[in-house]
Amino acid sequence: MTRFRIAEAAALLGVSDDTVRRWGESGRLPIRHDGTRQTVEGSDLVPLLTEHPARAAMAEAFPVAATSARNRFVGLVTHVVKDGVMAQVDLQAGPFRVVSLMTREAADELGLEPGMLASASVKATNVVVELLPEG
Repeated sequence: MTRFRIAEAAALLGVSDDTVRRWGESGRLPIRHDGTRQTVEGSDLVPLLTEHPARAAMAEAFPVAATSARNRFVGLVTHVVKDGVMAQVDLQAGPFRVVSLMTREAADELGLEPGMLASASVKATNVVVELLPEG
């Protein structure tokens, strides 16, 4: 089983260390003591990551139109580069940087510029999943 320190679990859940500790104290999240440090089983994080995804803080704060795309990233536009035909738009969605290449016409029609709130929807035919080394 993969175990995560409190800070790692908090980062994965998108909450503070204190929130993870409070959830442990209230019984919402089992926290184990491994000698001098507290850890959380990766499998114990799954229900918290999958419960009511539509009620996530970002979804509640910034509702968007219904779509069939399940991979949606809401964030701030951080960079826009336009040339004669194409545009590159960078979106910072939490800890994730999403880069979109689109026509300049589309970027102009949307009026995209740094500091704007936007949503990137991803519909992919191929998604790669990699295992990360345990730390």
